Amino acid sequence: MEPMIGAALESDLDLSVELGALRLRNPIIAASGCYNRGAEFGRIMDVGAYGAVTLKSVTREPRLGNEMPRLLSTPGGLLNAIGLQGPGIAYFLEHEAPKLQSVPTAVIASVAGFSVGEFAEVASRMDGIPGIVAIELDVSCPNVDAEGACFAEDPSSTAAVVEAVKARVTKVPIIAKLTPNVSDIKPVARAAEAAGADALSLINSLRGMSVDVDRARPWLANSSGGLTGPAIRPIGVYHVWQAATAVKIPIIGMGGIENGRDALEYLMAGATAISIGTANFRDPLAPLHVGESIAAELRKRSFTRVRSLTGMANPDFAGVRA
Repeated sequence: MEPMIGAALESDLDLSVELGALRLRNPIIAASGCYNRGAEFGRIMDVGAYGAVTLKSVTREPRLGNEMPRLLSTPGGLLNAIGLQGPGIAYFLEHEAPKLQSVPTAVIASVAGFSVGEFAEVASRMDGIPGIVAIELDVSCPNVDAEGACFAEDPSSTAAVVEAVKARVTKVPIIAKLTPNVSDIKPVARAAEAAGADALSLINSLRGMSVDVDRARPWLANSSGGLTGPAIRPIGVYHVWQAATAVKIPIIGMGGIENGRDALEYLMAGATAISIGTANFRDPLAPLHVGESIAAELRKRSFTRVRSLTGMANPDFAGVRA
């Protein structure tokens, strides 16, 4: 077991959680794409309140992303079609990686790719970088080797990515981030676990779109995008509940978490940790409120460890709480 990163948020409670061989000081993680390294948020709050922050996804080549507009606020959340904008792995290694050790909490890298080989190459180039404690695989990208089908919509494609990465990444745990755009997430979750994933992230955004009726055109230049925010929380909780009955590896629950009760839903459904994404744009102090609520719930139930909450509402929970 790796040494614990940082001290517990609450000295009288054990808020630490384990994701494979990784132990975090608390179960609250900043979601990929919404926080980067947290430098912007660091002017407002202590980024160290998070148990970990997940970086924006890195691809092999630089990407400009989709045309504007690519963000739209909806009544239930945020519709986006960023298109994996980023400078690519070479720029990341030269300019971003050297700064990661200054982040006041654990850092989870995120890798995106359009082929199995791209995932394996980018992840292997991140393996062993000081400051990176785990790598999340955004397998919601279109698979160019399978005529554009999403990796995570197919168990065998998901397994192929995880297996290829595990063969080349030996120093940090691997987390597979799955899509909710499937009729049954259990076969995909089982495939990721069997391929060697150390943990799962559930859920990525849902496909959606909005139409500007005055122009009679889609609002987003990309036409459709991914919906995040409170509208997708019941779907996220459902998928975590389902996956938690099918796999023993830990699950990071995410999708529409804005306050402590939202986070507790995910934990009690079977999540070991939770990620906050869209809520950061409206309330950068959201992780502090969530942490206080989790601590209050533990005291209310006379629990001393946050792991006691995991799966407590799910009678078919298959994981390990201890």
